[in-house]
Amino acid sequence: MVLLGLIASMALAQAPSLPRPSPLPFPPGNTDTINIVNWSGADFPKVVQRSEQLPLTDEELAKLAKAGFDSAQMVKMVEERRCACDASADGLIKLKQAGVPKAVLAAVSLHALKPNQRLTLAVTLDFTGESREAREAYLYFFIDDGPLTRVFSANLNDVLSGRTQPETMVDRSDLLITKKVRRVQFAGDVVLKKYGKHNVMVAASANPTLTHPSQLTEAEKQNAQNYVFDYPRASMQSLCRLTAGYKRDAVLTYKWRYMGSRFECEWD
Repeated sequence: MVLLGLIASMALAQAPSLPRPSPLPFPPGNTDTINIVNWSGADFPKVVQRSEQLPLTDEELAKLAKAGFDSAQMVKMVEERRCACDASADGLIKLKQAGVPKAVLAAVSLHALKPNQRLTLAVTLDFTGESREAREAYLYFFIDDGPLTRVFSANLNDVLSGRTQPETMVDRSDLLITKKVRRVQFAGDVVLKKYGKHNVMVAASANPTLTHPSQLTEAEKQNAQNYVFDYPRASMQSLCRLTAGYKRDAVLTYKWRYMGSRFECEWD
């Protein structure tokens, strides 16, 4: 079963600002900060060819047991397809309570996929127009992880100064005006220790030293995007994609203006 975590999205265009919940859904304690400009585009994740028969899940095992499949049949399925199951003590207890036989529980304990400890974050930055620098030179990605807030930042002036190799495209969507688009891509691992619901905030700021979303100005909070995704205990693939868009400012034409972001996750 493929769980496509298309959690939330925002078109890369101006939209009326909506009130943000207060207080911020991020722990006030320790933080961990990473500069994503140091990630390499060469490490961008490859497209994964999905198997026709994906790993079984806890819910599917419970259904098979309830439908009367015997232990030998279910053990063979787990051996052949593996199981994206919760093989912790609590997880095995829940499977037992759901009627899954002991032999199948042993197979789950042996063949369950390794618990997720990190996800791959693929970042795409699109700059449209003939400009030279961003008005808010720092892009931030905040994610809560239990008592910790993980912070990922990118200095866009470093990105645009030539330290990276952007892909240049031409936007011909307007029949009268063609626009050059520079696309920069990064990919790296985000360590996550907590399973289940996570809050994400994507924000642009002029402040290079933010370590928590509470340090954003009120205007920056209003222009930020908030997302929520559910992080599974085990999966064959853990991939999230973040896209942020910038366009030439109508007044300060030598600057790019932050237009918004889109965020989605996919688990196999």
